Amino acid sequence: MAEPTAETEPLKLEIRGSAAILTLARTKALNALTAGMRASLSTHLWSFARDPQVYAVVMQSESPRAFSAGSDVREVIGLAREDLAAGRKTFADEYALNWQCECFSKPTVPLMNGMVMGGGVGITQYGTHRVAGENYTFAMPETAIGLFPDIGAAHVLARLPGHTGQYLGLTGRSIGRADAYALGLVTHCIDAEHFDAIIADVADTWPVDPALDNRHKNCGPGDLAPYRDVIDRCFSAPHVEEIVVRLLAVTGDAKEWAQGVAADLARRSPLALKITHRHIHEAAALDLRQTLQVDYRLASRILEANGDFYEGVRAALVDKDNAPKWQPARLEDVTYAMLDAYFKTLGSGELVLPTRENMQEARA
Repeated sequence: MAEPTAETEPLKLEIRGSAAILTLARTKALNALTAGMRASLSTHLWSFARDPQVYAVVMQSESPRAFSAGSDVREVIGLAREDLAAGRKTFADEYALNWQCECFSKPTVPLMNGMVMGGGVGITQYGTHRVAGENYTFAMPETAIGLFPDIGAAHVLARLPGHTGQYLGLTGRSIGRADAYALGLVTHCIDAEHFDAIIADVADTWPVDPALDNRHKNCGPGDLAPYRDVIDRCFSAPHVEEIVVRLLAVTGDAKEWAQGVAADLARRSPLALKITHRHIHEAAALDLRQTLQVDYRLASRILEANGDFYEGVRAALVDKDNAPKWQPARLEDVTYAMLDAYFKTLGSGELVLPTRENMQEARA
């Protein structure tokens, strides 16, 4: 979600020993993922899956600030305004890549320091390992731009402890590595000064688990720990309106924190909030492949509507006035009928992803 740049090699590949090393190098844009970057990554993953010399894949970033700030949503909006089908295709290709990451059969070791958001989560969350450096932060901030946590995130969020997934998906708030580890979003907490040594071990075909386990550090319970009971009590509500009511009713030591969360929700797209709440709830009964197919259904309808997503990107990234005019403007004006229309099947236009078995066969 950053400014485009003139960088000519946004995704670099190096084969070192038995490690394939992919480096995100669109640094001025905080590694916002373009359609071209995702296509290149997909091509590389197919190649690595078939290459007997590649033992594991390492992903890293050249940016000191971010692993990836997400997908380049300005690119998506630009394509969709010119050709709706092209805009839809960017989502379809992204979700196909997320599924490819899930089905990839070799160890993957993303070394993440700095922000990991949106599409950056999508290329790291479904592999075998996820390493968080000291400056790592996780966020799915899509409701702030009139979108919803896509890239299969609803499948992940629905399975987090308690109702933390609804909290993260609705508010878009960031968490650090201690919370991410406690929730299972990352597998290891390892300071960035050890990343080069990890790469050297993997290149020398060391087993990945001990290479990471021996460097993992205990980062404590995390900043969310004092509020987990409040989160579960408030975000277990059956409706977003009730979540807000419960947050505003919190008393005691957590009152100020809860009021801040309610204020955050008040700035988000009401339609996006209700789509997100329903999607995470329903994704508890879906596998990742099914969740990605619903993602595409929702994203397609959001592009067709020419509404809050376009307005959110305008306010945050184009005009940068941070004053979006959401339609509808109030939670209570988002009806069940509106939501049903977004979740309704696309018929012959549905995203069809291969089964896991077919993905495994295709690598041969």
